Amino acid sequence: MLKLIQQGHQFVIPIYQRAYSWTAAECDQLLADIERAGRDDTLTSHFTGSIVYVEKGLSNLTTQEPHLVIDGQQRMTTVMLLVSALARALESLPEGTPFPLPDFSPRKLRNRYLVNNDEEGDDYFKLLLSEKDRETLKAVIGRTPLPSNPSESVSNNHQRFLDHLAKPSTDLGNVCRGLAKLVVVDIRLDRASDNPQLIFESMNSTGLQLSQADLIRNFVLMGQAPPVQEKLYNTYWRPMETDFGQAAYEKQFDDFVRHYLTVVTGEIPRFDNVYGAYKKHAQAFRTEGVEIEALVRELHAYAKRYCAVALGQEDDKLLAAAFQDLREIKADVVYPLLLELYTDYEHGLLQRDDLVTIVEMVTSYIFRRAVCRVPTNSLNRTFSTFTKAIDKERYVESVQAHLLGLKSYRAFPSDEDFKDELTKANMYNFKRRSYLLRRLENFDRKEHVSIEDYTIEHILPQNEKLSAQWREDLGADWAQIQERCVHTLGNLTLTGYNSEYSDRPFAEKRDMEGGFRESPLRLNRGLGTLESWNEVTIRKRAERLAAQAVDIWPRPVRPEGFPHTGGSATESGYSIEDHPNLTGPLLTLFEKFRSRVLALDEVVTETFLKRYIAYKAETNFVDVVAQSERLKLTLNMPFESLHDERAMAWDVTGKGKAGNGNVQVVLGAEEDVDHVLGLVRQAYEYQVGE
Repeated sequence: MLKLIQQGHQFVIPIYQRAYSWTAAECDQLLADIERAGRDDTLTSHFTGSIVYVEKGLSNLTTQEPHLVIDGQQRMTTVMLLVSALARALESLPEGTPFPLPDFSPRKLRNRYLVNNDEEGDDYFKLLLSEKDRETLKAVIGRTPLPSNPSESVSNNHQRFLDHLAKPSTDLGNVCRGLAKLVVVDIRLDRASDNPQLIFESMNSTGLQLSQADLIRNFVLMGQAPPVQEKLYNTYWRPMETDFGQAAYEKQFDDFVRHYLTVVTGEIPRFDNVYGAYKKHAQAFRTEGVEIEALVRELHAYAKRYCAVALGQEDDKLLAAAFQDLREIKADVVYPLLLELYTDYEHGLLQRDDLVTIVEMVTSYIFRRAVCRVPTNSLNRTFSTFTKAIDKERYVESVQAHLLGLKSYRAFPSDEDFKDELTKANMYNFKRRSYLLRRLENFDRKEHVSIEDYTIEHILPQNEKLSAQWREDLGADWAQIQERCVHTLGNLTLTGYNSEYSDRPFAEKRDMEGGFRESPLRLNRGLGTLESWNEVTIRKRAERLAAQAVDIWPRPVRPEGFPHTGGSATESGYSIEDHPNLTGPLLTLFEKFRSRVLALDEVVTETFLKRYIAYKAETNFVDVVAQSERLKLTLNMPFESLHDERAMAWDVTGKGKAGNGNVQVVLGAEEDVDHVLGLVRQAYEYQVGE
């Protein structure tokens, strides 16, 4: 590896490559491997992956052009950081101390592997990183002050190596010998005959796994001419990286792209196939003559909206507060809907106040479902198709109608169910308890209280060994009452005196300095006037807070002019009479089948169409064609996801058919109904699941 670095005049990381991102764990592993190789005289080499680069001037020997690194920049950068730290460590040896190896003097390390001593400017450096990290590495290698906003990965890893090499227990000789044994596969590409993008995608790197966003960025930029790369990166991609910030870019950019694709394609990509879905989307548009810049410009526009909604970058105070509530209850599933709503807001199709109203409605819907412990596995599909039900001439009203029209597992919880759960359920172990208490405390307050300054207090203590006074206050059934009530909303509050309150009796908590009688918090309102604390007072306080919660998270009222079904679909105009094969024994079999399918859930609907009968939840999950003596079913799910013990189904992916889906199976005998219904149930569960 050192020979490769020495012989190359300069290596440049193209702008489309991801930032340097090795963590302490990867650096420690590499250093441990190097030291182990240095100690073991029987090892002649240590393999550390491959370096793939485009040799810009394969046939031009009269100029020294930089090599563009396609794969391996993480290990190359890390090795150079280690060489820089090693040169400094060797310089600090006591005068007269021989260097471990003749070729490992500080001067030789710098001039062979770090810098081009006869050059100036950027040409002076053997390695130039992408824009985000470039100035920091130059400062480290050139021994100049770090920039004002340095790359943490570059500076921290270099310092980590310096600290390790300065330890008395570190044998610098082992480090030198180990570095000399590093071996890589040297892969040089010719831009004229090799496709760097395809090679990049197929590489099996031993370094940090590339994110979906890394692959998308490379796909967008790698095939373009350098001036186009510069323009696209500096105009669109770099601003997205800056808006997200390093931490959010690494953790959330993949999620953003997934939400973006859900909006623009109408399909939810798998988490591990965001890149594949983006390529498919981009290639479809490019075949229609859409320039790559238009696609990147669109992605950039949606990224700005995502940052406003999901990363707290909204300037409007009312919108920012509404988005903050959604982030606090971790309602990521609504981002496809919000991206589309925010786009209409930017384009003047949706007013600010109406957008706030819709966000608050959606927050109420998700929060009520969370309180009522409704499973969340259908929310992705619910919100990915939500805008299809919106009438943009009556934006708010159509959202209200659609939310109220959702049925079964998607239904908007009623006031009664919401209050009942808030009153009786364990709210202390509720994941969104801090959000619940914050909103209860600050409802209708102009001066908001930051609950981060307080801790959650159980008025009736959790301690099973209650004092005699507590047992007397609760009565003979004190143990059962404590078990029933201790974690309910009525027994929870906020305080800054949690340690002082401890397990004291209620009267002491009420009357002590800083006690409930003196508390400025609205959650503690009324506690100072109570004589005792028992099941009745806990229940009354829970009911009061639950009634307040109904006002904070209201259920919308159905607007006039919208049907109670919540949908806008019209009747198909077809009926069972349009399927003449449904007579005699086949009709009997069909009736048994249809009754079982409709019994899966009350949300399932049946629609007779010209060629088949469709059964829908979110959309079609099974379509039925009545043939002369049997029913041919098309299941809307991937064939590879189906569990079919009897191997009755077959794969029809990419084939013409009546119905929607990639799996077909026939039902011709009553004894097969149970097995076929099991397959249909899998299609239904696949649709309503994540």
